[in-house]
Amino acid sequence: MHWKCPYCGFEADALKEYYWKCPRCGKPLVLSYTGKLGRQGSRNIWERYGDAVPLKPEKTRGEGNTPLVSEKMDGVTVLFKLEYLNPGGSFKDRGSSLAVYYAYKTGFRSVVEDTSGNTGISVALYSRLYGLNARIYMPRTAPEGKKKAVRMLGAQVVEAPSRGEAAEMVLRETGGGAFYVAHTWSYLYILGASTIAWEVLEEDTPDYVIAPVGSGGLFLGLVKGFEKALEAGWITKMPRFIAVQGYSTQPVHKAFKGVEQPGEESTLADGIMVPNPPRLEEIVEALRRYQGDILLVGNTEVEKAWRELWELGFLVEPTSAAAYAALSRSKNQFTGRKTLVVLTGSGLKTLTG
Repeated sequence: MHWKCPYCGFEADALKEYYWKCPRCGKPLVLSYTGKLGRQGSRNIWERYGDAVPLKPEKTRGEGNTPLVSEKMDGVTVLFKLEYLNPGGSFKDRGSSLAVYYAYKTGFRSVVEDTSGNTGISVALYSRLYGLNARIYMPRTAPEGKKKAVRMLGAQVVEAPSRGEAAEMVLRETGGGAFYVAHTWSYLYILGASTIAWEVLEEDTPDYVIAPVGSGGLFLGLVKGFEKALEAGWITKMPRFIAVQGYSTQPVHKAFKGVEQPGEESTLADGIMVPNPPRLEEIVEALRRYQGDILLVGNTEVEKAWRELWELGFLVEPTSAAAYAALSRSKNQFTGRKTLVVLTGSGLKTLTG
């Protein structure tokens, strides 16, 4: 298993040295390994899919195996993947399980991360399992419920004036021997998210996949997962991918379509407000390769979709509702099609009072 830079060709043994980005050109790295997708009898997702994921975490809290709920809605078969039911309340548990195990396996005793919430909870949870000290940098505006959850899991919360400043502060820690999780860069989070695709395909085969895009780990993980399934003969063609961002922060839309589209602010979907996703080129390339598209949503649509999801019994946070908001506005595009909508994070962590 090697770190590899697809841009400049840098390589290093991943079990001997850790790099959260390429030390030569500063671009995101991938993991190079041999492994085929298979099906085993285990309920443990790290054992179930053969060697498709090169790491086998020693400890688990049952991450993955989330329900897939099918609903007929105005001629569209919507496949809701309930990722908010993971142990830490979001899909990030899949990536954090791998990343924190990797930190433990390679000898680190402390981890640091910057996050607006869900990743912090997830990293704190798995750090606790492996006995690692965790320090989580969060913006002051992050939901109090999420900060409280991080503290309850034994991690230290360091508040920053903004999300950007949290990222700057954590970088000053990386020289002190701590493992920087760097989930917005980490290929381990892409690998974790790829297991979502395999779980879906064990139950159904979507024509479309709709996912919110911040740093792009979920989106790229889904793409990789379906690509692996195509190689293994599980499917005969790739689904079409629809990325969703908000009007307030739309780097993928600008890169894909060449312009920014004006619209209502989208601050309710704070989890996808990532202005400079490190893997932007990869996201855009994947959209073009599979004839995908990107849709933008605003606060009014997100709030309406959020309330509708709760009425349907899906207790998600507003960022999770962004994908459903995009579907609701463009249902004619998906008529007669099976459409996967990934519900990413729990709304219970955002409630106050």
